Amino acid sequence: MTKRPRIKHEATFAERLASEAMRLKGLAEMTPHGHDREMILRKVRQVETASHINEWALSSGLQPPK
Repeated sequence: MTKRPRIKHEATFAERLASEAMRLKGLAEMTPHGHDREMILRKVRQVETASHINEWALSSGLQPPK
């Protein structure tokens, strides 16, 4: 079995999500209204949701199952 190459990221997952959301928002501002812009804004919402889930999963209030 071949091993997959590992990627060392310089930024944290949360930082990468935030920068991707900012990049997509900028792209959406430059895109005219229509289907393409709606798809970009949908991706922005997905990235923001992933960020919220990541924050929730890393929160100290999260309890392990018993």
